[in-house]
Amino acid sequence: MTDHPATLQTAAADHAQPATRGEAFTFGDPVPVMDRREILDYIEAWSNGRWYEPPVSVDGLAKSFRSSTHHASALFFKRNVLASCFVPHPWLDRETFAALALDFLTFGNCYLERVRNRLGSTLRLRHSLAKYTRRGAEDLSQYFFVRGWQQEHEFEPGSVWHLREFDVNQEIYGVPEYLSSLQAAWLNESATLFRRRYYNNGSHAGFILYINDAQQSQEDVDNLRAALKEAKGPGNFRNLFLYSPNGKKDGVQVIPVSEVAAKDDFFNIKNVSRDDVLAAHRIPPQLMGIVPSNTGGFGAVLPAAQVFARNELLPLQQRLATLNDWIGEEVVTFTPYIIESATPAPGSEREPA
Repeated sequence: MTDHPATLQTAAADHAQPATRGEAFTFGDPVPVMDRREILDYIEAWSNGRWYEPPVSVDGLAKSFRSSTHHASALFFKRNVLASCFVPHPWLDRETFAALALDFLTFGNCYLERVRNRLGSTLRLRHSLAKYTRRGAEDLSQYFFVRGWQQEHEFEPGSVWHLREFDVNQEIYGVPEYLSSLQAAWLNESATLFRRRYYNNGSHAGFILYINDAQQSQEDVDNLRAALKEAKGPGNFRNLFLYSPNGKKDGVQVIPVSEVAAKDDFFNIKNVSRDDVLAAHRIPPQLMGIVPSNTGGFGAVLPAAQVFARNELLPLQQRLATLNDWIGEEVVTFTPYIIESATPAPGSEREPA
């Protein structure tokens, strides 16, 4: 008995491959720029009943200090220039002032404790780390030194001087000026770590050996596999010889993995993130020792240093000098920031004709 033609047609249709259809999809939804970080405007400075917590994580700022080469270098550069111009005082030495300036530049807050003698006169000014200093919740002139759980010290009322960088959202603590450039600093760090791991795991020397030549026997493939295994290891960048009689063109192909992985736009990411960080710190690149990538360069160093001294260094000095108003003594004074030009050697000047 033979099958009906209609039955055979139905069976063939059941075994046929299903028709493919086009499909469109997206990779995630758009994220608003103002999302999540607006919560800082609502929280401001959180109070635990005894003191206020800073609106920005001081631990995060401390960890981000060395996230980018140019971020840390810019902070150290400003600190060094301020310390070089500072005139030491019997109450405030240069080392204490340098730590105070670095705290103010890093956290947007700095603190000094007035240490008195038995007669009530000022003995010296002691630096209190901004990372652990907190303002009192009941009285803003009250300060605490908090290192951790049940590790707190309460300062004497009125003994702490606090300088803060103004914030538009709250009046308890200051926030650093470079806060908007932290994303660029973290991106710079991520690009460096990615490239370092890329080299450590050997991806820059990796490849895929693709063979589609039918002339290759299993024995030849096994020998090739053994030769590749022997070429592996630290420092083993060995050449490999393959003889394929009667082989076809492109029968054996070497596909480098590094050509795909290296296209992460490393240099552009590093340069753009560096420029963002320097723009936030407002330091000319020629003062940071950056080598220009163009033939024109960055311009003369002396005019850049003079503009930096007037627009950036002088306002910082005036902010730090407000300690004098609080303590009633000229404790913070500075010498002018002068860059000496090179003096020509005797006889090197050309005599007039």
